[in-house]
Amino acid sequence: MSQSSEKISGVLIANRGAIAVRITRTLKKMGIIAVAVYAEADRESLHVRVADQAFSLGAGTARDTYLDQDKIIEIARQCGADAIHPGYGFLSENTSFVARCTEHRLKFLGPTAEQIQAFGLKHRARELAEAQQVPLLPGTGVLTGQEQALEQAEQIGYPVILKSTAGGGGIGMQLCAGADQLSKAYDSVAQLSANNFSNADLFLEKFVENARHIEVQVFGDGEGRAIVLGERDCSAQRRNQKVIEETPAPNLTDSVRRELREVASRLLRAVDYRSAGTVEFIFDADTDSFYFLEVNTRLQVEHGVTEEVFGVDIVEWMIRLAEGTLTELESLGQSLKSLGHAVQARVYAEDPYKNFHPSAGLLSEVTFPEPGQRALRVDHWIESGIEVSPFYDPMLAKMIAYADTREEALADLQLSLSETSIYGIETNIDYLQTLLGSEPLRTGKYFTNTLSQLEFEKHALEVVTPGTMTTVQDYPGRTGYWDVGVPPSGPFDSRSFRLGNQILGNPESAAGLEMTLNGPTLRFLTDSRIVLTGAEMTAQLDGTELPFWSVINVEKGQELVIGKIKEAGARAYLLVQGGIQCPDYLDAKAT
Repeated sequence: MSQSSEKISGVLIANRGAIAVRITRTLKKMGIIAVAVYAEADRESLHVRVADQAFSLGAGTARDTYLDQDKIIEIARQCGADAIHPGYGFLSENTSFVARCTEHRLKFLGPTAEQIQAFGLKHRARELAEAQQVPLLPGTGVLTGQEQALEQAEQIGYPVILKSTAGGGGIGMQLCAGADQLSKAYDSVAQLSANNFSNADLFLEKFVENARHIEVQVFGDGEGRAIVLGERDCSAQRRNQKVIEETPAPNLTDSVRRELREVASRLLRAVDYRSAGTVEFIFDADTDSFYFLEVNTRLQVEHGVTEEVFGVDIVEWMIRLAEGTLTELESLGQSLKSLGHAVQARVYAEDPYKNFHPSAGLLSEVTFPEPGQRALRVDHWIESGIEVSPFYDPMLAKMIAYADTREEALADLQLSLSETSIYGIETNIDYLQTLLGSEPLRTGKYFTNTLSQLEFEKHALEVVTPGTMTTVQDYPGRTGYWDVGVPPSGPFDSRSFRLGNQILGNPESAAGLEMTLNGPTLRFLTDSRIVLTGAEMTAQLDGTELPFWSVINVEKGQELVIGKIKEAGARAYLLVQGGIQCPDYLDAKAT
């Protein structure tokens, strides 16, 4: 990996997870050595295993590992890398890191430090946009304090959004419907901004009620030329964090598409933008008007949908631009053509039923569907046996469906999610399926606030307390593995177990709970039907005594408390309509 050669022979990927795996895929295609870095919590991650070389950043949080510029630069020098790809997040928009790469003669695969600085501060980005006659939402420059904020908000008109000028990823912004909310929010948003971005500067923008988030993918050569690769709709957001992205954006007129693309290209050409960048807009669905939001000076999480419809590799473009081998943009632009439709869903390690609280732990099963007759792309970093750390972003995978039409792409993605199994921790897969099947998504008439109104029902039981020994069993259980040291399993009282399933209309093999001596407390997250069988235990549903051997209708939110054995026997069974769903291990679901 010679530093004197323009040809890049080795790239250090200063990131983790799905984006590191995705960048490695392009590097291997190009015959370039892929160098991974990892925190000790990520030692078994797929991005480490697929790389040609891998170096530890030690233990600790992101600050101690993936944000430690000294460690990353030293590893790049140690392995002889020619370039660093920052991915997204972490150091991807850190100007001091870009400068240090230049100082150590490492090519930074992204824009210049000056361009990152110019667009990184939102009030400065607004000034650049205004100079290029890009439409802007009514707003302010950097505020001097709460008093000025209140004065300016009255002039703009409520509702307004109070924003951190250095914010990103939905952090450091607060919707304010009136002066009282603005007064209460000011200090807390400033503090949040200071804690996350070391910058407490704030500004105001007018809030659009029926807003869509439309962004334009641009690629510049650093010499005043830039090409546009269509637009994406990223309006499906939860707490300002994107969940579903698609391209082309639905329900836009051709004239609006052309204007969005022309404005985005003009803005980035004006600063001689280099590499991949995205210009984001707020689109007012009530007036068909759009307004500048910000520029993301990096590869976007959702770049994959654009790659699918244009048939390009944006990461390859970034590398070839840096080494001087990229085809001239004018020629590239002439060959670009958007075909079909692509939709992406972000799979997160989080529990939608617990306010989307992040989840961590050991993944006992990970299976994604094979593409088959569907054009399916899955960018992920997980495998069975991987430990998901609580220290980092909870995104596990990006699933992208590509088809001739939007309707086909949505259906393919929903089906692919239904065929995906990630077991061991909570994920948002069920939530994504509900979202994709909702009317706003199906019709393409959704806004940035749509997800806050989405009703989600999870077909699950929440374990409040586990009981003495509560296990999942199925019939006939696990047999035939004594020769490898695995004893038989399954319900001790298989007759009671099978009869319970029969009463419910389940297959006799459907999995249920076996409870020993003292039962669990369970909360139902959806309506269901249950049967209790076996040795009788005390059982109450929201305080009402329950009989054994009878079908009981349970409503969402009700709590089932199963106590001690009443008389003879040691084990009772809880059978649930449809059975308990969990992966098979050695041909059985039995614990």
